Amino acid sequence: MEVEEGASGGGGGKIKVGVCVMEKKVFSSPMGQILDRLESFGEFEILHFGDKVILEDPIESWPICDCLIAFHSSGYPLEKAQAYAALRKPFLVNELDPQYLLHDRRKVYEHLEMYGIPVPRYACVNRKVPNEDLDCFVEEEDFVEVNGERFWKPFVEKPVNGDDHSIMIYYPSSAGGGMKELFRKIGNRSSEFHPEVRRVRREGSFIYEEFMPTGGTDVKVYTVGPEYAHAEARKSPVVDGVVMRNTDGKEVRYPVLLTPAEKQMARQLCIAFRQAVCGFDLLRSEGCSYVCDVNGWSFVKNSYKYYDDAACVLRKMCLDAKAPHLSSTLPPTLPWKVNKPVQPNNEGLTRHGSGQSEELRCVIAVIRHGDRTPKQKVKLKVTEEKLLNLMLKYNGGKPRAETKLKSAVQLQDLLDATRMLVPRTRSGRESDSDPEDLEHAEKLRQVKGVLEEGGHFSGIYRKVQLKPLKWDGEGEEERPVEALMILKYGGVLTHAGRKQAEELGRFFRYNMYPGEGTGLLRLHSTYRHDLKIYSSDEGRVQMSAAAFAKGLLDLEGQLTPILVSLVSKDSSMLDGLDTASIEMEAAKARLNEIVTCGKKMINEHGSSEELPWMTDGAGVPPNAHELLHELVKLTKNVTEQVRILARDENENLTEPYDIIPLYDQARALGKTNIDSDRIASGLPCGSEGFLLMFARWIKLARDLYNERKDRFDITQIPDVYDSCKYDMLHNSHLGLKGLDELFRVAQLLADGVIPNEYGINPQQKLKIGSKIARRLMGKILIDLRNTREEAMSVAELKEQQVTLSLSASKKQQDKNSPPKLFINRDELRRPSTGDKDEDEETKYRLDPKYANVKTPERHVRTRLYFTSESHIHSLMNVLRYCNLDESLQGEESLICQNALERLCKTKELDYMSYIVLRLFENTEVSLEDPKRFRIELTFSRGADLSPLEENNDDKAESLVREHTLPIMGPERLQEVGSCLTLETLEKMVRPFAMPPEDFPPASAPVGFSGYFSKSAAVLERLVKLFHNYKNSSSNGKC
Repeated sequence: MEVEEGASGGGGGKIKVGVCVMEKKVFSSPMGQILDRLESFGEFEILHFGDKVILEDPIESWPICDCLIAFHSSGYPLEKAQAYAALRKPFLVNELDPQYLLHDRRKVYEHLEMYGIPVPRYACVNRKVPNEDLDCFVEEEDFVEVNGERFWKPFVEKPVNGDDHSIMIYYPSSAGGGMKELFRKIGNRSSEFHPEVRRVRREGSFIYEEFMPTGGTDVKVYTVGPEYAHAEARKSPVVDGVVMRNTDGKEVRYPVLLTPAEKQMARQLCIAFRQAVCGFDLLRSEGCSYVCDVNGWSFVKNSYKYYDDAACVLRKMCLDAKAPHLSSTLPPTLPWKVNKPVQPNNEGLTRHGSGQSEELRCVIAVIRHGDRTPKQKVKLKVTEEKLLNLMLKYNGGKPRAETKLKSAVQLQDLLDATRMLVPRTRSGRESDSDPEDLEHAEKLRQVKGVLEEGGHFSGIYRKVQLKPLKWDGEGEEERPVEALMILKYGGVLTHAGRKQAEELGRFFRYNMYPGEGTGLLRLHSTYRHDLKIYSSDEGRVQMSAAAFAKGLLDLEGQLTPILVSLVSKDSSMLDGLDTASIEMEAAKARLNEIVTCGKKMINEHGSSEELPWMTDGAGVPPNAHELLHELVKLTKNVTEQVRILARDENENLTEPYDIIPLYDQARALGKTNIDSDRIASGLPCGSEGFLLMFARWIKLARDLYNERKDRFDITQIPDVYDSCKYDMLHNSHLGLKGLDELFRVAQLLADGVIPNEYGINPQQKLKIGSKIARRLMGKILIDLRNTREEAMSVAELKEQQVTLSLSASKKQQDKNSPPKLFINRDELRRPSTGDKDEDEETKYRLDPKYANVKTPERHVRTRLYFTSESHIHSLMNVLRYCNLDESLQGEESLICQNALERLCKTKELDYMSYIVLRLFENTEVSLEDPKRFRIELTFSRGADLSPLEENNDDKAESLVREHTLPIMGPERLQEVGSCLTLETLEKMVRPFAMPPEDFPPASAPVGFSGYFSKSAAVLERLVKLFHNYKNSSSNGKC
């Protein structure tokens, strides 16, 4: 179509579009693709200015155009372009004046806030000269403070210069500390982790902002005018810094749907900066979205559909500006024909259901942490003034207030004080000293050794409480004169624990999801995998979760960035036994009678022969009392051998840590192999020296049996077993005699004691389990319910679309009707279900219009809950004994008889034991049929292999040599071919789960309430897109 005479600003036939851009940008593939399409409409003449004209010629001699494409890049004379625009007054696709804003991140954030666009919480530190000290800026170990506003680690540090892409993320000491540097891609790297860097930069001006966890994914948004936005997701550089590339070497990105709120943000941003073609970075965090960077002129790479859309939108913009009397309606057939490239797609069709009609919809796993060092506790009463003053220093000078010491500064102060109080030498003085003084000095020496361990501090592994006990004086003169010091340490994830977690993550990747190994990765990278990982507050649990995520998602690098990026702490759901403390004390009291006196009682529900698990104290060996005496004797024997090793170490080394190689715990978290240097030196594995090893054993010997009172403490049996198993696995090279026999006896007793600590019989196990796991069980039901509602909504919409498609095919379509480029965001909304948990669920989806994916409607939700042994036992007890509740009398157990018998013989749910619930949807069954949604229950005993067992499996033997026991495979809890419906599961466990209304509502960040609406619902549905995608893909893969 030729433009009428006079339509062009230059008076010619075609509208002249000037491209005043540096040649490097002009000749990029996306720019060429779009300009070629624009020109092929026949209405435009493209004028390329070229570098020589732009840089050398006066503006008066520049080509005259009607529309101007001009944007800043390296070496571009922006002022010269502004002068040209003022002289010729063309229509500017991107206005020039606001482009200065993009070079200063402070001005970008100010402008975003001015237009009500959400940004992360931030503050600016402005320096006139490098390294200038500012009163408004304070840096401590785990936070910075700017003008009184505190930013706790992790936080982000950005140069104010928008062209400087050296961005840092600083991690908290509780996660191991360190810094990750983000930079523009170099090869296959986009970031590097520096574990030794803890202090922020001071050589310039910086923005500090709150770190927003995004689940390991970044979103790039590209606007073409205020009414069009295209979004793509990529792996975030903050996770492991490895760039995912396809076979052509291009970074792997997948198009995703924007929520209505995000579309509004894109529109506002385009208007705010007066940049029609503009790219920006979007952070999706905890149900909300934030803009963290604005890039200016940006195009999508390698998307022919986007090139088509961009050319159509630019055509309309230019026609509206320079020839408004002409129709901008698109022709029925676009003037160019480009074959859509087919990306390699290895997604398999494997299902793990009972038939081809079943689709996996949800994977929920509750997982115990990996192998750890024994947990330790030291208690001592202190009267030393240095320690009492330290307590007052950190409790605000309150004589009756207790103090908790966790930070590096606090623990360093304690270490300095302890070093001055510990006697330098002991040789020849023991006989002249009071036994209590000797024990006190020994404990101070233990405190010193624990604080020196590793050569650095991390509050996640060591914490100290100081509780005042006695005081002198009154009123303002009152001062503490005695305090109780409690040091807790140990329980650290070992190299073996990290390896176990990573291996289990890999196992899940290959065995729990559709596809042959790569199925999960493809689901995850294409926004069809909704993953959330939760952890308790304990360091070993958090690190197990991070290592598992590394194996699950095939990540690289150290655990700290993975932990901060992907793992959420929820101590209220996954920590603590306080809710069942009374019932557990009663169980332990009854258990003590059974173990020490051999008294058992048959439960009223059946005989011990028919249902052995119904007996009080099931699993406790009949000769437990005799075994207790043997346990005490063998424990003393091992303790005496360790005492000799510790004495030799103490006599030979005045300062043992001057000679023994320091064990850096933070670096150890990045290792999966044993420390061969320490082993070769005859030292204990890991960070423990002989002095601490002896302290561990002597405490066990003293606490297990009180000779003066002739009393056993059976609660110490699990600790003896734990310590013995640890040394069998990690310290076998020390050659402790009798350790193997001690392990056999301790295992027999622990197998009976540990399960019964959570209830002495099934009814008590159910009561205790429901109290400990109540919140976790409630969250699992919410996960399953949300998955079902989402799957049903998608199925309903697909049915509606098929109906609409059949109806439309009977009508003659208007050949002149234009393709629909813009969809009203209200069309993509679904009425809210009103659930309080809904806001916490992910609402993001793959965009099927642009993605070359076989099954865009496939979506799998994964929820991983990492916790301790107590929650694994509690959840299992609820699942297998819920039918014993009065409200469910007559109902069959969720667990089949065969599985109940196997569980009764399963004495220990060891490290990395897990329970998995998988939800399948049978798409051939009607939506109303309860059998549409089926639950599969499996569990694993974890690393339940004795270090003493001979195993012919070469891999298992290799793992034992590497101090790592293999994880047992999953076992079914239902008969093969049975069908446990979701409806039945909900009915059976709901009485023991926290109701949804008791969960706190999700809180929207300040300043975001205007953008997030409940009406946006759980996700943007595939309304009107699925049919279009299906038709466009009919000749490709489906």
